[in-house]
Amino acid sequence: MNEHPVAPNGLTHLDAAGRVKMVDVGAKPVTARVAVAFGAAWLGADPLARLLGGRLAKGDALAASRLAGIMAAKRTSELLPLTHPLRLDAVGVHFFPLGPERLGVLAEARATDRTGVEMEAMTAATIGLLNVYDMVKAVARGARLESVRLVRKSGGRSGDWLTEGVAAGRIEKLASSQAKGTPKDPCDEVEIVPGFGVAGDAHGGDWHRQVSLLGLESIRAMQAKGLAVDFGSFAENIATSGLRLYELPIGTILYGGEGVVLEVTQIGKECHTRCAVYHRAGDCVMPREGIFARVLAGGRLRTGDALLALPPFNPGG
Repeated sequence: MNEHPVAPNGLTHLDAAGRVKMVDVGAKPVTARVAVAFGAAWLGADPLARLLGGRLAKGDALAASRLAGIMAAKRTSELLPLTHPLRLDAVGVHFFPLGPERLGVLAEARATDRTGVEMEAMTAATIGLLNVYDMVKAVARGARLESVRLVRKSGGRSGDWLTEGVAAGRIEKLASSQAKGTPKDPCDEVEIVPGFGVAGDAHGGDWHRQVSLLGLESIRAMQAKGLAVDFGSFAENIATSGLRLYELPIGTILYGGEGVVLEVTQIGKECHTRCAVYHRAGDCVMPREGIFARVLAGGRLRTGDALLALPPFNPGG
């Protein structure tokens, strides 16, 4: 029998008499739980450049801050008194530049348990940024944490949840090529290199169109017209499903895989000549519905990975 039922206002951490309690999760099923939190800190242009370039007197500040976030996630139940101790399966803390003056972080927590990992993800993001502040405060007295929020959770009775403005899709296929203007060779795994693009891909480099993306829906529409096309036919690096890529605003942050972070830089493109893609397929949907991005943080992407689309960061929002 539950001695202290839930308070009439629906707050699970209060009983009917208004007393603080720890929620009993013993009867809940064990399911896979995932949570992703986003955070941002203003550092200023010079401190951010020093941080990203490893030129701070305290050493590798990002590595130390990543560890701080991971360690904090593992001790969330000691910091927040009504959370449950969890056996975490994985924690990832991924930093990236957010414009010329800010540092962003995406923290992801995973567990197979009876309760969610939202607080673990948010704790990792918060403490990771707080440790960055500690590492840069000597050269950035005005540094400040501006935002930490949950952007996604899944698992449990409530299922999947996304915060307002965030969309979720899936990576259907990956591809790369050794020459520009030609179809790419499909594959199930690629390495994303910061400041470059897909490792070994001809389109990689120090420019704004390092990675190209096209929706599976666009490819299927071309197939419905009778064109003999498939993954890679339109020279896309990443084929996705579930996202209306061409409707994403410039500055959208894409997150997936092992900490890969991309920033959308261009929607569609103007083709001055008909390349090998057009001549092979008879049409090219990439100029109309493809998008391009630059790499803010690298890692591996695999077929089947989730891909989150976060709206451009608004410091006042």
